[in-house]
Parts: sequence; structure tokens; C-alpha cells
Amino acid sequence: MSTVRTRIPPSPTGPPHVGTAYVALFSIAFARKHGGKVVLRIEDTDQRRSRPEHERAIMEGLRWLGLTWDEGPDMGGPNGPYRQSERGEIYREHVETLISSGHAYPCFCTAERLEKMRQEQKKQGQNFGYDGLCRQLTPEEAQTRRKSGESHVVRLKMPRQGMTVVPDLLRSTNPPSFQNETMDDQVLLKSDGMPTYHLANVVDDHLMGISHVIRAEEWISSTPKHLVLYEAFGWKIPVFCHLPLLRNQDKSKISKRRNPTSLEFYRRAGFLPEALLNFLALMGWTMPDGSEVFSFDQFCEVFELDQVTLGGPVFNMDKLRWLNGKYIREVLSPEELLKRVSGMDCLQSEYLERLLPMARERMETLSEFFQVAHPFLVDRVHPELSDLIPKKGNKKDTLKALKATLKLLASTDPWTREKLETELRAQAESMQCKTGDLFMPIRVSVSGSRQSPPLFEMMEALGRDLCLQRLREAMDRLHAWRPPT
Repeated sequence: MSTVRTRIPPSPTGPPHVGTAYVALFSIAFARKHGGKVVLRIEDTDQRRSRPEHERAIMEGLRWLGLTWDEGPDMGGPNGPYRQSERGEIYREHVETLISSGHAYPCFCTAERLEKMRQEQKKQGQNFGYDGLCRQLTPEEAQTRRKSGESHVVRLKMPRQGMTVVPDLLRSTNPPSFQNETMDDQVLLKSDGMPTYHLANVVDDHLMGISHVIRAEEWISSTPKHLVLYEAFGWKIPVFCHLPLLRNQDKSKISKRRNPTSLEFYRRAGFLPEALLNFLALMGWTMPDGSEVFSFDQFCEVFELDQVTLGGPVFNMDKLRWLNGKYIREVLSPEELLKRVSGMDCLQSEYLERLLPMARERMETLSEFFQVAHPFLVDRVHPELSDLIPKKGNKKDTLKALKATLKLLASTDPWTREKLETELRAQAESMQCKTGDLFMPIRVSVSGSRQSPPLFEMMEALGRDLCLQRLREAMDRLHAWRPPT
């Protein structure tokens, strides 16, 4: 086997996702097994949503898990820059190569025309896709319009006939295939000069010498476009390996509305990084001896990428908690356990400083701090279910209110007390209920009690993931609860 080079390509558009860690784990393990290298590449071409703080959090989260790389924006390397936002000239040069060779073309269609086209396709019951109008322009006419400064994007000229078969390491006996006529001419370069994922991904993987593209299976449908690009450039195609998606209990794709997805939650909730890494390794993989508790080094020693199973791994929180408990009881020494407990995020001075103003109003002795601050120091609370229901309310309406709240809070941004109050007051108004009838079940869900620090300050300090998880758990328990008659 030639030199193995894999990559970790997170997009800094939100907190570090557990799915990023899952794919990174398998990419790193494969490279380490074969003495290869790992590249961390920040895919920040979405300038509207990308944030430097998200980039920092992603790298900190991966390091917390014990995952490392050999090249990246934090350490440099021979293939930089490692942020796609800093590689614009490279992409534009490659786009010009594609235009010159006839594999791509400028598209001058306005947003208004494209929307009208989509509405017509919807009306006709057709699949959405570009109709190829500007594909008919002569190279001379297109060049003239470009030189005049007319706004345009650049599209990939996809084949109109035949079928594209996706070579995939895990699906060699039944490879995915796509009719070319069903795939539209993908935008490669946006009108602002920024590349789309498809162009940047292929160009960077080639220039950075990536031998194995390991990513989630949701990218399978995009791979035919990438194959066309490799062929257009005359480049060697890497080995593709699309890992099965992490799933909720109902087999749907893991999402923050149903499971904690941020690495920050697991760190904040007191999970051990090695236990979480061990758990992720069990997603689609089984140790040859059947053991469920193993170290990262032990995993790397026996890991074979082509042995990953495609059954749709279920992200079971109860299984993770069980495994975490095994590490606490059987792996960590008493001395190491004391060190970990003392170093928990919820006991760090920065976090405690946020809690003190809320706690001091309810304290009469120093020891009462832990009683008042209890909701902030644990990952789970266990409210009395009867407390969730307002005095003049009922179970059905409370569940409906909590469900709407969960959906709202999943997309609330920024997560500040001011924003939370604005959103939840508007929610109460839209539901035509008293604010207290909405706020009380939320308060009880996230704090475990009707008596708590101010709601919005408390929610801001707890953070989105912990609040969402407690709301989910309260809803699940309330749904199964039968009120006394």
C-alpha cells in the first residue's frame, strides 16, 4: 500500500459535532495503523455561518478526546494554507482550467430566473435542478459577458447520458450507481468568488495528497460529481469510504433535537473522553475478541477500514453511560479518578464565577452552595412529574408546549438570556398561553424543581445541549407517566 493520507475536514458553522469526532476517529485510526499522516482542514467557505470560535472549539474538542493530526492550521505543514477561505486563488485557477478545457461554464442566470425555474419544476412534479440554459452559450459569448463584469457563477458540465458507478470500499459488492441525466450541473464557484464544497473538496484532497476519503454516507450522492471533476482534471481518484451515519433510537439521523450532538455537552456533563472515544469506535466496528472496553491504541492495532459494518449504528445514551461507568469503576485508579473529578469543567473557576451571582441570593451558609447549584453541577435532574404540569393545565398541553419549545430552542441563536427571553415570550404569545404556564414546565425540566435561579440566566449558564437534553428526558418521562386519579 502506498503512503496513507487521510483528512479531518470540519466546517466551523457550529459547536463541535459528535459526528465529526466519529469520522475523525476512523480516519485517524486507519492512518495510524498504516503509518500514514492525517490532515486537519477547515472547510470554511460558508462565510456567513463560519465562526473563529467554532473553529477553536472543534480543535479543542478533538484534542480533548485525544485525537491528533500531523498537518493543520494550528501547526502548519507543506500543503497549506489549511483553511479553505485562504485558498481562494488556488480554486479560481483550477476553475479557469476547467472552463478552458470545456468541462465547466459560466452561468449568468439571475436568482429570479432560478426561482421561477424551480417553481415551474415543482408545478410539473419534476426534480429540482438547473436546466442548462447557459450551457448553450458559445465560449466567446460567455467570455465577453464575463469581461463586462456581469455577475455569474461557474457550473460543472455533467454528462447527460449513461450511468456513474461510485467505487466505495464498504460497498464493493453492490456499489451505488446514479443515472447521469438525474444530476444537474453543480455550481463550482459562487458569484462572490468562493468555491462550493464540491470544488474545494476535490482540489484540496488532490493537492494535499489524500489517499483515502473517509466521510459519512450522506456524501455518496455527491460523489458522482466529484468523480467527474477528477476525470476532468486528469487526476488519480482516491479510495472512497463512506461510513454509516450515526442514528437515533428510531433509526433517524442523529440530530440535536433528539440527542446531544455537541462534544461540549459530553465534556460539560462529565463523560470521560476515552470512554466516549471507545463508544464511537463501537459504532460500526467490533473488536476481533468481542471486547467492549479498549483503548485508542488497542483499537488502532487491529482496526481494518474495510471491516466496518453498514448496519446504521444507534447512538444509545444508556449504553454510553454504562461504558462511562465501567471506565470510572474499572479503568481509572482512585488517584486518577480524584484528578478527573477535581478537573471537571463544572468545577472550574470561570464556570463557578457565572454561578455565584445566582446562587448567593439563595444561600445562608457556604455549604448550601452545592444544594443551590446542584442543577449546574450534574448532567441529569429528576423532577417530580406532577411539577411539570401547571395548576390549571394538563399532561397533553404540557407535552405539546415542551415539544414546541424543544424545536424553538434547537435553533435559537445566540444562546443568551436576552435572546432566550425574547424567543420564549414570543412562543407563549403564539401559543396563546400565559408565560407562567410555559415557563414553569421549562424551569422544572431544566432545573429539576419549581424553585430555581432566574430561568433565562440559568438556561444561558447551562448551555443549549444540556437544556435540550433535560427537556427531552422530561418529555419522555412525562409521556409515559399516568397522573394519579
